[in-house]
Amino acid sequence: MISSASLVASPASASQDDALVVENVSKRFGGALALNNVDLSVRRREVHGLLGSNGSGKSTLIKILAGFHAPEPGGRVRLFGRELDLPISGHSARELGLAFVHQHLGLIPTLSLTENLRISRLATAADWRISWRREHEAAAEVFRRYGLALDPRAATGSLSSVEQALFAIVRAVEDLRSSGAAHGLLILDEPTPFLPRVGVDQLFTLVRQVVADGASVIFVSHDVAEVMEITDRATVLRDGNVVGTLETRTASHDAFVERIVGRSVVPFHVHARVGAQKRPAARVDGLLAPGLGPISLEIGEGEIIGMTGLIGSGFDRVCSALYGDVRASAGRLAFETGTEIELSKTKPAYSLAAGIVYLPADRLGAAGVGGLSVLDNLMLPVLDQMQNRFGLDVGRMMRAASELGAAFQVKPNSPSMPLSSLSGGNQQKALMAKWLQTKPRLILLEEPTQGVDVGARQQLLASLDAAAKRGAAVLLASTDYDQLAQICHRVIVFARGQATAELTGARLNKATIAEHCYNSMARIA
Repeated sequence: MISSASLVASPASASQDDALVVENVSKRFGGALALNNVDLSVRRREVHGLLGSNGSGKSTLIKILAGFHAPEPGGRVRLFGRELDLPISGHSARELGLAFVHQHLGLIPTLSLTENLRISRLATAADWRISWRREHEAAAEVFRRYGLALDPRAATGSLSSVEQALFAIVRAVEDLRSSGAAHGLLILDEPTPFLPRVGVDQLFTLVRQVVADGASVIFVSHDVAEVMEITDRATVLRDGNVVGTLETRTASHDAFVERIVGRSVVPFHVHARVGAQKRPAARVDGLLAPGLGPISLEIGEGEIIGMTGLIGSGFDRVCSALYGDVRASAGRLAFETGTEIELSKTKPAYSLAAGIVYLPADRLGAAGVGGLSVLDNLMLPVLDQMQNRFGLDVGRMMRAASELGAAFQVKPNSPSMPLSSLSGGNQQKALMAKWLQTKPRLILLEEPTQGVDVGARQQLLASLDAAAKRGAAVLLASTDYDQLAQICHRVIVFARGQATAELTGARLNKATIAEHCYNSMARIA
């Protein structure tokens, strides 16, 4: 339980000198109350966490601060002591010192770093004459100040995901400086789900530097461990209500989880770690693909094998190469039933016909179609089963989608809604349901709980374990060492495209996985 010592004063007693004070802010969408009299205060030079499960109201609050949504009458927002008119004008908020870095970073990949860095000023400058030499030199000086080894002339799309995230933060801070804000409030809206651990460390170093320079930061995240590492205090939302603000240094991990979920959560663990004793289901021989291989491995029936490593190690290319999404140059996938697939010739359609399903990490870009309804996404793999003599049986499809939504606890369970309108965790539940309904022989997954709240995470892992118990073999690529230790029977560590270690039994824990990842390069040097 949470001790009273961990709780801090409400914003009603917040100082006028705080960076941000939110009072009595509510928001309705139709008849649904998304935010209910929310109070929040962020101190100057503070990193303040904002947590909550999918659908808790975090995104709605951030969009109100960004000017995308108008709150209900009666709310107040003060920024550095100045009361803001509601709804907030994005332009005036920026002038007063408010900047955002969203999960989708808003960078233009074909433009240079200098152009992306200066785009706000260049778009509004009255002088059309631009000295690109001076602009590149100024950008280089900005990067030096923040310790980033970046070429101002490089195309932004050529940067790694880590470098793009760091660059987006620097751009937001520089926008605040150029607007004349003395210090500013930077809101980082889930910046880490798509970063490896080393990238998270780099991002946190930059956040600490930004705060040391005088800024305040709101850090929005699902990851309790990250919030406890980087923040001074953190506010938890549940069902649109503030359920507590905790001092990070005195609060426990369990205290955060109980407030997020509303109850204590027992972490899911796989039913047994006896992968070596399972009957063989499939074998991969001599897989070669760009930056990968040769890889050979055997997968047991009902076995969950994790694959991990540092960024660029190749573990994240195995699933796409086996599925045919990325063309392999050599290799063979053979099932115990006699089915064999030449990996250099396979395509996703062949894989599906063989009982292989693939859930990539990019939910709305590759795994699902955000603009289509949940119904359409769920039914895509089984349309041939939804026919009657007049064509598609829409009523049957709707019933099947509703049943799947209930079974996988998709909220709201409204099949007609666009997939993109669901929270990240509920999108992932729907996409998992889409493939598991086909009762596949081999399940290929990449980062299945990335950006998913702690409660939905347990549901997803449990549904994956249930599929394994029914006999499916699972290959799971992830940089989440906790997740790998929870769900996997074996974990294979990769470096430079090769498997360097296999962890089982007592060695299958977060610390040992991390140790082998960071030592893997030395073992094949």
